Amino acid sequence: MVSQILVIEDSKMMSHCLHEWLEGAGFEVEEWLPMSATEVTDHLAASVPDLILSDYQMLGCNGATLARMAKKVAPNVPLLILTAFWTKELEADLLKLGVRQVLAKPIGGDALVQAVRTALSAPALSI
Repeated sequence: MVSQILVIEDSKMMSHCLHEWLEGAGFEVEEWLPMSATEVTDHLAASVPDLILSDYQMLGCNGATLARMAKKVAPNVPLLILTAFWTKELEADLLKLGVRQVLAKPIGGDALVQAVRTALSAPALSI
């Protein structure tokens, strides 16, 4: 069975790279960009992916808000956050919200695919 990855990224170039890397590794990829935080709940309730890979800073919703919403609707779905603004404090805050891993940008395809595979193979976190 092919794992379904929901990619949330507002940069078209980065979204294209993520899509290509993940699809090339055998994953099914859906790209989506919420225009508001309330859209997250509706989207995840309608279609629950195997993993969510999201940029931290977006126009309609940031990574912390996304993590809170995803935890309510899809608590067992691993969430990986990509950010160009990585700090220990940001990572600690996101991990407390149930984010599985915070990945610093720029990231290469091999590192990304490895992080996704690791998250998919790990048991669900109990938060």
